Amino acid sequence: MRGVTAEYDRDISVNAVAHQPGIGGEYAADLSAGWIVGGGVNGGFLLSVIANAIRASVPTKPDPISVSAYYLSASVPGPATVTTQVKRDGGSIATVAADLLQDGTARISALATFGDLAALPEASETTAVAPDLPPREQCVPNTMAPEELRAIVPMMERFDMLFHPDHIGWAVGQPSGKGVISAWFRLKDGREPDPISLLAAVDLLPPVTFDLGRPGWAPTLELTAHVRAVPAPGWLRLQHATRNVAGGMFEEDCEVWDSAGHLVAQSRQLARLPR
Repeated sequence: MRGVTAEYDRDISVNAVAHQPGIGGEYAADLSAGWIVGGGVNGGFLLSVIANAIRASVPTKPDPISVSAYYLSASVPGPATVTTQVKRDGGSIATVAADLLQDGTARISALATFGDLAALPEASETTAVAPDLPPREQCVPNTMAPEELRAIVPMMERFDMLFHPDHIGWAVGQPSGKGVISAWFRLKDGREPDPISLLAAVDLLPPVTFDLGRPGWAPTLELTAHVRAVPAPGWLRLQHATRNVAGGMFEEDCEVWDSAGHLVAQSRQLARLPR
């Protein structure tokens, strides 16, 4: 495993308990209390932990390309185990199943496609449009959040987030009702983005239901993330949006754009409305 220096890398690190490259293994993790949000550890951060274990199982294919995860119950800080089973490893991609367990109970079950993004063709085309964020000095930093909120969402201390001024009305009781939140983002410690960290980035904005006037913890039921390219160094631009609320649930679509203006990750999750 590469040298561990930044807080994020320390927190997602895993240690092999039983390990057979190309077949699978069992990996020990210690889930940090620094990534708590609402009633459990953040789901995107947990995907990064799982991805780290998968990468160890297929070392020639280090990057997540597609990850679909079902959240069976909330994870809590402390010891955890990630088990992996390589379903197929051939050509340019590998397919791996993985479970994250605590106290013998599966908390997350995932199926992932891994490869080497640097080896893929560089040419790309998109009709998607990057979020039109004002310059960072004109945006609203997460450090302005009240102390009582920061106390129950300690993961806010793990990164810098600068919100679009038009997408922060919910913080003062004036949500726009449009169902859109966007912000500049970077991890602390000067940690540059990479494909593994993008799995966390897709789930770190506040639930988009905040902009619908429905604040509170929104437990994820299922999340699928697609990593499209290796991100350029620098700040990322994140955007969450929703169009449908039904049956006590909502979908949340995320786009992640890098400093070079490339769409580097996308996700969709289904979550419960805040209680």
